[in-house]
Amino acid sequence: MRDLIAGLIALGLFFFALGLASTLRFHRRERQRERDELAAAGRSVLAEIPTRDGLELFVADDVQFYWRNTAIVKDRVRLVRVLINGTPLASYSAERLATNDPGDSGSFADRPEGIAHDRWDVLIRADADTLVECGSVRERVSQALARRVFDAVRSDMEHRDKRTESNGAPALEHAR
Repeated sequence: MRDLIAGLIALGLFFFALGLASTLRFHRRERQRERDELAAAGRSVLAEIPTRDGLELFVADDVQFYWRNTAIVKDRVRLVRVLINGTPLASYSAERLATNDPGDSGSFADRPEGIAHDRWDVLIRADADTLVECGSVRERVSQALARRVFDAVRSDMEHRDKRTESNGAPALEHAR
């Protein structure tokens, strides 16, 4: 009798594990399908950022960056900034665009979450301010995501600045 109960428990655990494996496979296929659709549209995924609702993708194509439902025109990005708990840590301003940036706009108020959970965000200033919330999962994970987004935007801005300079247009004062 004891062997029968142990066998049933083992069989139940096996089916439970099988269910978990099939769910994981389903979600992997969904993510791969989404990535394939983005690639077919000429977009590339720059970062997968965990949120309460799952994974959000920071995506780019030749003309725009995309975060959630916001499209950010690359030519109009004039400032990118890494924020930790709302405080600027690193910043890059476009040389090709006039920036009269007084500092923090205050449009994204600091949400104190305690010293144990540093919140990493990236502020992208273009026609409107966009806050890419990289989270406070663990310091290294959120920091790496914020760095990846910041580096991608800054790299594109530097490329556009160099292209503007090589076309003979005067470069504007650069503020960091």
